[in-house]
Amino acid sequence: MKKKLFSLLMVSVLAVSSMAIGAAADDAVELSGTSDDENTLTVAAWDANFNIPALEAAAEAFRAVNPDFNLEIQTVSGSSDVEQAITLAGSSGDYSQLPDIVLFQDHYIQKYVNDYPAAWQSLEGADINWEDFGEEKLSYSTIDGEHYGAPVDNGTAVFAYRVDALEEAGYTLADVTGITWDEWLEIARNVKEATGYALLSMDHSGDDLPYLFMQAEGESQWQDGQPNIADNETFKRIIEVIVQGANDGTILLANSWSDYTDQTIIGDQVAGVCNGNWIIPTIEQNESASGKWEITTMPTLDGGEGYAANGGSSLYITSNCSKPELAKEFLAYTFGGGEGSMDTYDNALRNGGVITCCVSASQSDVYQEGVPFFNEQPIYTTIVEMGTHVPVIEQNDYHYRMREYVGNAITNIINGADIDSEIANAQAQVEFEMEE
Repeated sequence: MKKKLFSLLMVSVLAVSSMAIGAAADDAVELSGTSDDENTLTVAAWDANFNIPALEAAAEAFRAVNPDFNLEIQTVSGSSDVEQAITLAGSSGDYSQLPDIVLFQDHYIQKYVNDYPAAWQSLEGADINWEDFGEEKLSYSTIDGEHYGAPVDNGTAVFAYRVDALEEAGYTLADVTGITWDEWLEIARNVKEATGYALLSMDHSGDDLPYLFMQAEGESQWQDGQPNIADNETFKRIIEVIVQGANDGTILLANSWSDYTDQTIIGDQVAGVCNGNWIIPTIEQNESASGKWEITTMPTLDGGEGYAANGGSSLYITSNCSKPELAKEFLAYTFGGGEGSMDTYDNALRNGGVITCCVSASQSDVYQEGVPFFNEQPIYTTIVEMGTHVPVIEQNDYHYRMREYVGNAITNIINGADIDSEIANAQAQVEFEMEE
């Protein structure tokens, strides 16, 4: 693995992902529809450095069984372009400009299937071994018990540590694995005193820590479609951990994404990073720390290994696809655990940094290799295995708005505001928006 190449690839991924989440483009996105050729499928996806190489790898793998196969890739600027195209088609009832397949963000797909059911074809009948995937990943694309999406990239969270900093303070990776958050806070204070490093940071302008920490507990910030953070003891305890860490200086809450990545991580201010595994190439930007990092699971409130996920997408067949059997065969063979999945994901990892969600594909020699930057840990197969343990929790279309209001509440609590009042206020703000 070329760590420098992976780093450059994934920096662009993060930039595109940050732009894609949130606002839709000002102008309608026009896709070019399907092809009349019986061996050609069209697909809309974003990011020439990440998803596109994965699709190219899949097309090459599929030619082993269909030499005449061609995949026409329509590259859009971000996920919001695909979302807007589906909205436009669904609102007009004209799906003729949609490609055969689209890449879609996991957090948003259920809303779009529910709002525009006529835009999609299910994957039922495809030769996909659904048991080859983690339940949490499939929960996004399974609607009313029916499979709609073929998983692509893996969003499983990792907690990466500078093991040299831990050792300087008298600890090992085992000492921060399967522990309580209270134990973690004590270790973090000792690491900071011994080394000067904080043990965690996050972009506080889009703070994912409450979501990740809650999922590691097997709980959601939502219940039956409504916010569920006020009078929620688990959520309150998690906020207390974050506030305590911020007050101790052991958790750095950066003002922006660039401060988070460039200053706290690449700038060598932290000895710990917790986020979706796509953060790994950012960690690798600090080349002077090569060989000093290792990954493990998250702490939990009462002890035990915590698992969570952040981000990810899947591929969906649109109603405009006149060759659904070819589309199903292609997705099953490449991304769905079929005979070509190992080749697909080996090359997707090499060329674009895409980590599979498919357990069988992670058994390849490429995935089993130790990674020099991470002290020769075979991190890629480890991440896939960790993904099988991520608990399924309730999701909501207001996920990002909740994140914003909770982040504001954390800032106010750090500055001395009452924790119960701030959490209640955050919930009330989300409820108000949902009622509009």
